[in-house]
Amino acid sequence: MHGTVPWFKDFQTRRTRLLITMAAVDRFYLLYREISRSCNFYIEALAVVGAWYTVRKCVSLAFDTYSMLRLHLIPKLGGEIDLVKQYGKWAVVTGSTDGIGKAYAEELAKRRVNIILIGRNKGKLEAVSRSISETYKVETDFIVADFSKGREPYAAIKKALKDREIGILVNNVGMFYPYPDYFTNVSEDVLWDMININIASASMMTHIVLPGMVEKKKGAIVNVSSASCCQPTPMLTIYGASKTYLDYFSRALHYEYASKGIFVQSLTPFVIVAKMAECGSSVSRRSFFFPSAEEYVSHAISTLGLSTRTTGYWKHAIKFTLGEHLPEWIWAWLAMYFCRTVRKEALTHKVK
Repeated sequence: MHGTVPWFKDFQTRRTRLLITMAAVDRFYLLYREISRSCNFYIEALAVVGAWYTVRKCVSLAFDTYSMLRLHLIPKLGGEIDLVKQYGKWAVVTGSTDGIGKAYAEELAKRRVNIILIGRNKGKLEAVSRSISETYKVETDFIVADFSKGREPYAAIKKALKDREIGILVNNVGMFYPYPDYFTNVSEDVLWDMININIASASMMTHIVLPGMVEKKKGAIVNVSSASCCQPTPMLTIYGASKTYLDYFSRALHYEYASKGIFVQSLTPFVIVAKMAECGSSVSRRSFFFPSAEEYVSHAISTLGLSTRTTGYWKHAIKFTLGEHLPEWIWAWLAMYFCRTVRKEALTHKVK
């Protein structure tokens, strides 16, 4: 028997290797096809999720844009609401001798609402009361009260407001830090004053005025909170907590009394120039995001009756929306940076 030809033996070996390779390729192709088939399901699922997320965000953006236009543009284009007819003849404004309170009292007077001012400085109250009366030809009155005194002022306020048709209550009186600071650096007196002025005053004033509104089935309560309630704000700890109380109080109260004809609004502004002018140069100048009290209130008052929770100012609304969607740690870091800057400027100014 003749031996196998060498080249044929080599051919057989190569052929075997080729068949093995082709079989491996076939197996790999089959495996790849199965994996692709499985992956297609997940890719399609991810595509559906992505499409749903995109649509959701687009709808949310469209809704936010519509809400902003409805609150801040449409009221400016249309006629002014008759606040006297809708809510009543008299408005009570606390903390009304400067800043937002004074500006709000003036805007209400422009709309023919009679004004009762409440504050602790009799001289300023007389001057503002006289100015509003002479400028806008409405009736004015004032009550001297120091809200830092705990329960003391409310009996006199209740007596003075008796038999008045109060249609609008603006709880504006508030206390801010001399400058942002660490919690342990804040004195006990400041802590108690902030609780009494920022929290107790709005609660007690509402408790005094609300029964009359319920009786006549109409009225509006505006509680001036702060954008610091948006997320935890370090170095404004007790202030932010007090304003968060006002925001929660307003929203819950609206649900309680909306069916009785009462509209309760939480105003959550960012920095207003007059409010923080003493803190330092970085917040003492009017700018794009830092309006004057008069500019701010001219926008905020047009949202009355339209939104139960609003910054009151379209530029602040942009910042608030961004703030709500920021991770908490980023908000806190930005707040710390801003507050430290303001604190440094205030301390430097204080030394000079």
